[in-house]
Amino acid sequence: MNNTPNTVDKKILKVVSNIDLSKLKGAYNIRKDGKLLVRNTTPNIDIVSKKDKDGIDIIIKENTKNESVHIPVILEKEGMNDLVYNDFHIGENADVTIIAGCGIHNESHKTSEHDGIHTFYVKKGAKVKYIENHYGEGNENAKNVLNPTTVIYLEEGASLEMESLQIQGVTSTIRVTKAYLKEDSNLVIKEKIMTAEAQEAKTEFYVELNGENSSTHVISRSIAKDESKQEFYSNIQGNTKCFAHVECDAIIMDKAKVSAIPRIDANDINANLVHEAAIGKIAGEQLIKLMSLGLTEKQAEKEIINGFLK
Repeated sequence: MNNTPNTVDKKILKVVSNIDLSKLKGAYNIRKDGKLLVRNTTPNIDIVSKKDKDGIDIIIKENTKNESVHIPVILEKEGMNDLVYNDFHIGENADVTIIAGCGIHNESHKTSEHDGIHTFYVKKGAKVKYIENHYGEGNENAKNVLNPTTVIYLEEGASLEMESLQIQGVTSTIRVTKAYLKEDSNLVIKEKIMTAEAQEAKTEFYVELNGENSSTHVISRSIAKDESKQEFYSNIQGNTKCFAHVECDAIIMDKAKVSAIPRIDANDINANLVHEAAIGKIAGEQLIKLMSLGLTEKQAEKEIINGFLK
């Protein structure tokens, strides 16, 4: 261990990756302020630092089952601009969970930024569950910027389920996901975002369904409050017999603005592509029903928002 985690470190790790360092097992790599804090590997999972740039290679052996990898990032140094490249090499028929995410504690008036470029190479028949949480805290005038890019290559029969969550303290984010699917592969993406005050969030999904019987399901749930702004873009390319379903649902409140811009291209007669988008305010009857049970209007709004983001 290069440094001893402090109280703030422990709180952030709990929020973004549900980590209790005293009980942490399996493979993990914890990064703080651009440097390695602590690392552990297992016989089936190796973590190697890149030599040409900041980042790591996570190598998971074929047939690895019921193992996990934690790779959270912490930023506490004021004005930090952290860029990291992480590549995941998932062996054939492996079945693993990967927990990432970044937490920023910024007590300055400066901008702290973390940009993570994660690339997944998922071999034939492998299954991955990927969880990525983003969180910010500190000075109310601080700017916390998080720009994650995820690139996914799924080979024959491979699958990846991605869950991303951002609900507090991120001033600005541009979230980009690109995926390229071969035959019989499957990609599921579940995104949840909440913005408030003058925060801005932009998400972009680009998926190529190149293999026969490949499929994807993209689900975005978001809440935009105060004067925040959100943009959602999706571009699905169906290049063979395939299936895609994209859902974008947003609740808009106060003076917020939300845009949803879908694109689906069927480049084969057997491509089956569906897009659904809905943006609206909290229904009055929902508020009335909860308030009739004794909740205040603010309490009722909170319950509806929590339910929507589950």
